[in-house]
Amino acid sequence: MAGNLSTPGASVASRVFALLGAFDAEHRTLSLTALAERAGLPLATAHRLAGELVGLGGLERRGDRYVVGRRVWDLGLLAPVQAELRQVAAPFLHDLYAATHATVHLAERAGTEVLYLDRLSGRTTVPVVSRVGGRLPLHTTGVGKVLLAHAPDDVLRTVLADLSRVTPYTITQPGRLREQLRRVHREGFAQTVEEMSPGACSVAVPVRRGADGEVVAALGLVVPDLRRGRARLVAALQVAAAGIGRSLSTE
Repeated sequence: MAGNLSTPGASVASRVFALLGAFDAEHRTLSLTALAERAGLPLATAHRLAGELVGLGGLERRGDRYVVGRRVWDLGLLAPVQAELRQVAAPFLHDLYAATHATVHLAERAGTEVLYLDRLSGRTTVPVVSRVGGRLPLHTTGVGKVLLAHAPDDVLRTVLADLSRVTPYTITQPGRLREQLRRVHREGFAQTVEEMSPGACSVAVPVRRGADGEVVAALGLVVPDLRRGRARLVAALQVAAAGIGRSLSTE
């Protein structure tokens, strides 16, 4: 929540950003009253600014509720790192899909969450809750575990302090998750088994800028089952991730 910006000294820009900042992973749609409360704004001010943002594409109206508008996502894609990643990765994502026919994800870490930069939907019917521009908990997804394994210590401590349970199979024991993250470093990939969605498993690998550079993203696949064919999926992911990393290093 943005805090109380109802004081006369608050700028228009700060109030607009307070409205946009009222949305998060648990609050994707908001009524006008909730929007005003979470932004710390008077109801009349929130109503006026929200109306202007709807007209500009920053927010959208769905019945009596508001959602973040497409224009905000379009602007976000212009951020240099994300734009470069999506552009460079696109052909490798399509190659990966052609080789596996699975749902393909490209993601980066945004604070203590996974931010999905791109997604290609697989042919097999698997319950996948991700969406481009959406965020999910780091500890519940394959791409998230890869990113968490390579995150700074303060991020790891924050995540381990609040391991929410999404399904009966979500890892909520800090010690068990720490061991899985150590395996990510040793083996070079992460996996989940119905930890985000029942009936969906995932496997993911890091994307490095150059052969031994920093981890800038994660590349993952979502499939119904990992008991057979996991090695083939990991190999395909590693080839694609290496290609993305080489292309990034030459940009």
